[in-house]
Amino acid sequence: MSVSIFDSFLTTSEMIAIFDDQAVVQAMLRFEQALAEAEAAEGVIPETAARAIASVCRAPLYDIPALIVAGRRAGALAIPLVKELQRTVALYSEEAATHVHWGSTSQDVLDTALVLLTREALKLIDAELLTLAQRLLALAGEHLDTPVLARTLMQPAQVTSLGFKFCGWAAPLVRSRAQLRTLAERALQLQLGGAVGTLAVLDDKGPAVAARMAEALGLKQADAAWHTQRDEWIRLGSEMAVLAGSLGKIATDLSLMAQGEIAELAEPSGNGRGGSSAMPHKRNPVSSMIALAAAQRAPQQAAGLLASMAQQHERGLGNWQAELAEWPALFLGVHGALRALNDAFAGLGIDTTRMLRNIHTLQGLVFAESASIALARVIGRPRAHTLLEQLARQTVSDGAQLADVLVAAVQADTQLAQQLDIGILRALFDPVAATCPARRLAEPQLEKLRAALAD
Repeated sequence: MSVSIFDSFLTTSEMIAIFDDQAVVQAMLRFEQALAEAEAAEGVIPETAARAIASVCRAPLYDIPALIVAGRRAGALAIPLVKELQRTVALYSEEAATHVHWGSTSQDVLDTALVLLTREALKLIDAELLTLAQRLLALAGEHLDTPVLARTLMQPAQVTSLGFKFCGWAAPLVRSRAQLRTLAERALQLQLGGAVGTLAVLDDKGPAVAARMAEALGLKQADAAWHTQRDEWIRLGSEMAVLAGSLGKIATDLSLMAQGEIAELAEPSGNGRGGSSAMPHKRNPVSSMIALAAAQRAPQQAAGLLASMAQQHERGLGNWQAELAEWPALFLGVHGALRALNDAFAGLGIDTTRMLRNIHTLQGLVFAESASIALARVIGRPRAHTLLEQLARQTVSDGAQLADVLVAAVQADTQLAQQLDIGILRALFDPVAATCPARRLAEPQLEKLRAALAD
């Protein structure tokens, strides 16, 4: 496939190379070579024919742009490729040329080729995914006691642990990695069914030929042709879209925390990274941008795959072809997003001082719930909640700190002053102490996630 300049901007050279036009054709020729060699081993075609076919199964021998143009007229790229393969074999042996593509069909060639390419694409995805998850877990371990604002509905809520937040970013990635491996075991299988999935031309040799081909290509042998049974395949593609969404979640949070007004995290800068053509002061979060672009496109790509499943009878008309065109885009986008986020987290700027400043700027209001619970033990929850609401309003009105306003209110109330320890009350407003609940949850989760990555 050719990739537009805009797609290239959002992915990696390595993933582009996997789905390059020549790579696709070479994967198709690998199928044809494996088919001929398996059939020769089973006595279906002569050994000499298999050798002749194998000798010309090299993509550089063929005019790939011409094949693509011819494929538009034929309805499938495999049709003109098989004709050219037959013509090329006939240059050496006309008899051998009659055995090219024996008993197979165009969908067998294309599906198996895409399976072979997807296997290589998944290796790239897995390597980047492992690196990103490991980096996040390492950061989580380092920052279990680092206070940072938790935000709900885009507003400051309470104080949490930065390590707990990093752990929450990593967990979906670890789960997706495990899912992709499980789904790939089922989906990366040989496609060989012949015209209508029955391998009729191969007669009773069909299963044996399929077994040899699967072994030669390192693929699972399918129970039967899956020409229009796309469930296992689409599950794999859907998980890739889920991964894109998880990467988008990380990129969303990172970009928000990198905003100048917040400035708690920052992507690496320098060497032209994240610059502006008009504003020299800008430090744009370009890694987040690339990941967000993948997350933006993935739902439509996944929808395209799902919509293609309602295929007609034994061979789809239009829907299978749409699936083929949609499939590589998911891998291109996800690998670009993974690489970009790995670049970001390899040199992530973490401003713990700014995190504390952002907490203190809120006048202690983010500790109101903890204070309310402490009061509730003495005066009951309804009264404590009402009192903290009043004190919070007073804090905002006076431009004071909630801790000071609360202590003054307690000291002014004889009953409360006798039952509440002022030192304990002030400790409720300690940002580092506020990270303890998050740390208690993060530590065992970290162990499980690290163990999952080690499998």
